[in-house]
Amino acid sequence: MEFPVVTANPAQLETACIVVPVIEGDLTGAAARLDDASEKLISQLIERGDFKPELGNTLLVPFAPGLGAQRLLLAGFGSEEKLDESRYKRGLDAAMTALLKLPIEDAAFAGLELNLELREADWMARMIAESALRTAYRFTEMKSKPGEPVSLTRLSVVSADKQRQAELEAGLRVGAAIGMGVNEARTLGNLPGNICTPRYLGERAEQLGAASDGALKVTVLGEEELEELGALSLLSVGRGSEEPSRLIVMEYRGAEDENEAPHVLVGKGITFDTGGISLKPGAGMDEMKYDMGGAASVFGTMRTVLELKPKLNVVAIVASAENMPDGRATKPGDIIKTLKGLTVEVLNTDAEGRLVLCDALTYAERFEPASVVDIATLTGACVIALGNHATGLISNDDDLALDLLDAGEEAWDRAWHMPLWDEYQTQLDSNFADIANIGGREAGMITAGCFLSRFADTFPWAHLDIAGTAWMSGKQKGASGRPVGLLTQYLLDREAELSAPQEETV
Repeated sequence: MEFPVVTANPAQLETACIVVPVIEGDLTGAAARLDDASEKLISQLIERGDFKPELGNTLLVPFAPGLGAQRLLLAGFGSEEKLDESRYKRGLDAAMTALLKLPIEDAAFAGLELNLELREADWMARMIAESALRTAYRFTEMKSKPGEPVSLTRLSVVSADKQRQAELEAGLRVGAAIGMGVNEARTLGNLPGNICTPRYLGERAEQLGAASDGALKVTVLGEEELEELGALSLLSVGRGSEEPSRLIVMEYRGAEDENEAPHVLVGKGITFDTGGISLKPGAGMDEMKYDMGGAASVFGTMRTVLELKPKLNVVAIVASAENMPDGRATKPGDIIKTLKGLTVEVLNTDAEGRLVLCDALTYAERFEPASVVDIATLTGACVIALGNHATGLISNDDDLALDLLDAGEEAWDRAWHMPLWDEYQTQLDSNFADIANIGGREAGMITAGCFLSRFADTFPWAHLDIAGTAWMSGKQKGASGRPVGLLTQYLLDREAELSAPQEETV
């Protein structure tokens, strides 16, 4: 989908449909101009009660006299006093849902004059592109009759200020790239476990590399290589599966200095999680295909990176296995050796994500990283603590934590900082090994972070627990694509730091 910026009077713009946000109270901006040109059509619809500009309401006017557009789509954004980022995105999503039902290829969005505190028009434009692509997403790969695809191929964004065209185009470019990355992550997450296996993820990485014109170097380590390497913790998780485990490495070198320390993303890629010998209940187990949501978000972020081509070095590592019960499967009470050399007593085989991530974190040391962020659907405790709105954040570096929190606010893909105190570490004590893989019911999300921190002691590290945010259950079941927005913004912020002029020291 294309997102050009046009500087024009919205009333005169020739398009199949023009979308205009409407707030409660007096009409302003594009809504007022369209109202004047159409002989007060919008005002009359509101006065008669045919349209209420409440948040999420939409009304399609199939013919509006006086306008260059063939159709007019009114989108309610509620009260201006209450309008914030969340409500703005909800209004956009409702507008895009209505727009994408129409059998049209071209449309325009007029309404960048909305008064959204602390947000400029380029941010609003960014969200328009992201919302359009997220809403246009359809998972049809597994259906015999996929249905009609979305018709819209061009959504123009109307601006009243020609001097802001460049920054609006930049915002739309970022939003479109994030939208594509989010949808990449959603597709990987939505694929069933019999298709999306560790081998499949390895092949998908190789496809990304092949299509990148040399921008992405891909290395896929199989079980023999992992055995030789000493990544026995990762291998222990997949012992009970017929599917071989994989460690997937994607390297993007975009910095002016190719030796610039990279920022490393590490994704948990458990393509199906039965719990292993510590078997999960059967109800809802189908959703355990989403246990590779961390890996999916890493793939989505790398797709976005390849679109935006930031002047930054990024390394993505995906630790992938299938956790199944079998005669060879790891048992509760088994002790395994990690790539770092620490031994782990496995008290619960359903706490397997940390067992693949710990070896991936150790592997990341070889890149001498500027930062490492791991992303994982790690604990149900995170869902209990934060629900499905905020991603849980744990870090051994306060500056890195703040950078991620800021990135989440900018992308409106927010996280919440949890403590990493030494007092919690004692819950992982083991009588028989260096560390136990669980620390009991109390503070389950934090002790999972404590476990990972033992393998991240040589670099700034943060852990994002996306167990509550990576997918939606119920009628709207499916992968969300989070936190691609947060991760992308974090990387863009690091690029901005590299390109900023350095202060001279006296």
